[in-house]
Amino acid sequence: MRGDPWEEHDDGWEPTQRGAGRAPVFAEAPPPADTPPPAEAPPPAEAPLPTPPASEGSPHGHSHGGPVPTASARTRKAVMAVLLPAMLATIVALIALWPGSAPEPPAETGAPERSYGQVSRVVEEACPATPEPGPAGSGTGPCGTATVRIDEGPGSGQTVETELPRGPGAPRVAVGDRVVLLELEGAFTGTGYSIIDHQRGQPMVWLIALAAAVIIAFGRWRGLSALAGLAVSFAVLLLFVIPAILTGASPLLVAIVGAATIMFAVLYLTHGVTVHTSVAILGTLASLVLTGVLAALFTAFTKLTGIGSEDSAYLAVTQGNVDMRGLLLAGIIIGSLGVLDDVTVTQASTVAELARTPMPRIQLYRAATRIGRAHVASAVNTIVLAYAGASLPLLLLIAAGNRGVVELLTSEYLAQEIVRSAVGTIGLVASVPITTALATLVATTALPGRTRAPAAS
Repeated sequence: MRGDPWEEHDDGWEPTQRGAGRAPVFAEAPPPADTPPPAEAPPPAEAPLPTPPASEGSPHGHSHGGPVPTASARTRKAVMAVLLPAMLATIVALIALWPGSAPEPPAETGAPERSYGQVSRVVEEACPATPEPGPAGSGTGPCGTATVRIDEGPGSGQTVETELPRGPGAPRVAVGDRVVLLELEGAFTGTGYSIIDHQRGQPMVWLIALAAAVIIAFGRWRGLSALAGLAVSFAVLLLFVIPAILTGASPLLVAIVGAATIMFAVLYLTHGVTVHTSVAILGTLASLVLTGVLAALFTAFTKLTGIGSEDSAYLAVTQGNVDMRGLLLAGIIIGSLGVLDDVTVTQASTVAELARTPMPRIQLYRAATRIGRAHVASAVNTIVLAYAGASLPLLLLIAAGNRGVVELLTSEYLAQEIVRSAVGTIGLVASVPITTALATLVATTALPGRTRAPAAS
């Protein structure tokens, strides 16, 4: 007689044929007289259970003895064979390009020095009747004087009186405000001061502390590791990327090395040293290479110079050793990294979660790709809106010049932003199939056609 015991699998209880030859669970003929002692004994009922390989990898529970179709040692070695040389090359390039010391500013620049103080008194007066030259609204703001006690910088310890700032964008001051003053020297008036800005250090510290507290409260250890990764990113940018570019190094090469350093350090620090994180890094690396190649091709094809705004023009004049076109490429690469690592990590994690339900690899790839499409659709919109929002004042200024739409879109500045957005979008879209394919190769999957085995009759 053939038994039909039930075996526990990861998705429930499945009937198998392994109990053949043992004491039957559903016996037909034997009288209950000789069965009570054996029936109370647990071995017959639990004998099929000590077979975890079948429940983890075998879809039907048959004793075929097939291996669990998981990432092989060869696959894992292949992942590390690509990552380790890239990591070593990044470290070597980082050491070679590291600026020995911060660039020394010119001995005499003629720039006025800044002082920092607190407003102790404000006296407002009636403004003169004669309108000041300039467009309407250029003289907005109250007239009068402000008394400021200087706490730091030239004139520290003194109490000075200065005119209230006026004009578009001029800071509005009140008693107790901490302000930034510019020291002005005139041939007849002597040393004077002008309020040019507010001190924002303390509010910024409180805001950053609040944001960090929210991240840690929600993410706990994962949130803490995310903050550590953010600190690493800022450290790489402030200590390596910016000083290296100012010393005359190739902005494109510096950006590639800096982006790779951030990628390795931040992803492993935030998500742990796992095979799925390594897959995300491989997907990010491949997408960054594609983004860099496309950026180089289309900046040359559209003949962009990298000088599309007043800031870049001023930088080109004051820092003549900076390659402005290379700086444009560097900005595209570093800007793309933040979106790419989000998508690649999400795709690698998605594949890992979907692989908990054994399925053929092609089915796993298609399921993860469908999720990736929804993510990319929202991320593409984010990229365009981020660039448009940051450039909104300049866009309004250009549009107010009564220029045609075609002329407006092909201007140097907008062409830069269009190339930046389009290239970043292509790299972002490519990251989904690349990362999904890599993650599918290393994810644990089961044999195709998993179904519930029928009960033996």
